[in-house]
Amino acid sequence: MKNPLNYVRPNILALAPYSTARDDFKGGDISVWLDANESPYNNGENRYPDPHQHQLKHHIAELKGVREEQIFVGGAGSDEAIDLVYRIFCRPGEDNVVAIAPSYGVYSVAAAINDVEFREVQLRNDYSLPVNRLLKATDPRTKVIWVCSPNNPTANAFPRADIARLAEAFDGIVVVDEAYIDFSERGSMLDVLDNYPNVIVLQTFSKAWGMASLRLGMAFAAEEIAEIFARVKYPYNVNGPTQQRVIEHIVNDDISEHVAEIKREREALAEALRGMPMVKEVYPSDANFLLVKFDNPDATYDYLVANGVIVRNRSKLIACEGCLRITVGTPAENARVVELLKEYQQ
Repeated sequence: MKNPLNYVRPNILALAPYSTARDDFKGGDISVWLDANESPYNNGENRYPDPHQHQLKHHIAELKGVREEQIFVGGAGSDEAIDLVYRIFCRPGEDNVVAIAPSYGVYSVAAAINDVEFREVQLRNDYSLPVNRLLKATDPRTKVIWVCSPNNPTANAFPRADIARLAEAFDGIVVVDEAYIDFSERGSMLDVLDNYPNVIVLQTFSKAWGMASLRLGMAFAAEEIAEIFARVKYPYNVNGPTQQRVIEHIVNDDISEHVAEIKREREALAEALRGMPMVKEVYPSDANFLLVKFDNPDATYDYLVANGVIVRNRSKLIACEGCLRITVGTPAENARVVELLKEYQQ
């Protein structure tokens, strides 16, 4: 069994985290709080939030079927966890990471910010995962392999067995970004964390849960790694109102109907698009969006924007030439897209 702490930078292992007086508070009847230089006037927001998000992690653990000790909660969606991966495992100016391409752009941006070499390995022509080429792209200074599954922008999820092969063969950290996992039939890697301690799984409340405005993401990992995340993060990285709102959504919301409708609408929208002469291909999707190849993507994009519909133009990406990425909206929004495209082709 791999020891994930072997991959952590020595200075991070030695780091003494910032601590508050409340970290040492173990209970008792405290009615006067004079430790943190806060305002004493209660307006509902005058106290610092729980820096460890204990209550929130309890609800997330129940929701996801993991232990609280395996959870890191980030206050900038998944992007905070992405940045922490670089800071924890990669020495600036020395180490490198390997990632699939095309994929989520923040991986490369965070690499540049942290002065870490970013190596891209193109997906196969059918967008499947090139496990052997990913492994061949590594060297002794490769600390992380990034895999987004379902992948953005190609929309496909990769077989769990392929990701497991990477984790078994690679002497480093494999990060699996599952932002769109709720829309996929492939299944999450959360249930294999105890078998693969070098795997970190990222998820978010921004997509299926409809909390993009709250900017809350999660990393799930071996307990030792989750503890390192907690040590390196800034003390109050998730504000109090966000913690409370997310708990309320977890307790009160049932997203199953919305997810089911998005899946139905995804297939209906794909079918409608396949019947249009301007559409060259609609790629299979495990996410809440479609990657669609058009004869003239730029003109189609401009036409949609001019008529009040914005999609994402991905036609300049290698392997996505000619493609627009279309998020699956409400039935009325999807019908509007189909209506506009039918009018445009006439």
